[in-house]
Amino acid sequence: MNEAAGWRAVATLYNALLTATVVALVARRGKETARAYVFAHFRRQHLEKFLPGLKKLGLEGLPDAVACALYHYHSNALGGVLTETVTESERKAWVRYPPPRWMWRGTAIAAIPHEVSAAMLHGWHGHNGVSLGNPRLGFVCTGMTADGMPGLEGYYLEHDRALAPEERVRFAYGEEMMPRFDPAAAPRLDSAQWPEARLQRTHRSYAIEYLRTLLPTLQALLGAPEAGEELGRVARLIGLQYHAELAAALGGPTNLSAGDRASAVQYARWLEAMQRAHGETVEMVERGDAVGLRLADWRLARDLPLADPLGAFDAWNALWIGACAAHDRFLRLETQRALRDGRWDIEWRVLPRLGR
Repeated sequence: MNEAAGWRAVATLYNALLTATVVALVARRGKETARAYVFAHFRRQHLEKFLPGLKKLGLEGLPDAVACALYHYHSNALGGVLTETVTESERKAWVRYPPPRWMWRGTAIAAIPHEVSAAMLHGWHGHNGVSLGNPRLGFVCTGMTADGMPGLEGYYLEHDRALAPEERVRFAYGEEMMPRFDPAAAPRLDSAQWPEARLQRTHRSYAIEYLRTLLPTLQALLGAPEAGEELGRVARLIGLQYHAELAAALGGPTNLSAGDRASAVQYARWLEAMQRAHGETVEMVERGDAVGLRLADWRLARDLPLADPLGAFDAWNALWIGACAAHDRFLRLETQRALRDGRWDIEWRVLPRLGR
């Protein structure tokens, strides 16, 4: 398997899962639940990632407004998101995410209410000043793609006074537009510290972190049983919908109907490739007529504060059950999983569906 192709496949899968989860919450539980989820998701990520990210990107010591805009510019670009930035002064710096907005991929953007899109800004951008210990720093949003604007854009501004919590994000549509962005003069990361292989791995890791945030956040919001039901339903659909694309990306066949051992081997090899692209340790095993795959541990969920780890695994596992059905509807994927003393023991078996 081409390693970079595997990383891109994992990123595609989890970007799709996050988008689909939010759309499902809007459609099935209402915009207030979706808004609460998006806010909690991005606030959790902010608290975990923002300050360490500033250091990792070499932005410490810059004026706060400038550092924040550059943080979003670089970190989102590393995750495959289109970004632009313009610094007007030490106290005012812009960031812009032009369309297409990957967060609301494809037609999903038509289902996203203003409040749900804005929750990301309240969860992350509006908290930057708090984390930096600068109560004067806020974010002014001058447009969001979800509202029909030509991009999500706005500027960090250091005011002359401390801001109240409700003032940390302000919407000012029509006030002004971000000045013209010059790609030739755009800031760049040091290529010696960020070689191509690291950039590709970071793209994969960026999407995996969305999943690592999704699992505990949804359980905290809905309760573990309902979170498992909701995410499992969405994950199965994403597995069904994206398997053909991701199998083709890794050079494998799609949409088979043989239901035989050869087909089972092909699916098991794809599943093995996807798990290796995650950074997991896997091995193929033989179990009678079945083709097996053993996961030495579930590194993806390591150290996550999960109320129900087994429920989180089952929801995630629905991705691979859906993908197996898309690969060959005459196969089934059986899963054995156990968690003992913090250590996972997981085995998949791919075998023909009985009574076909």
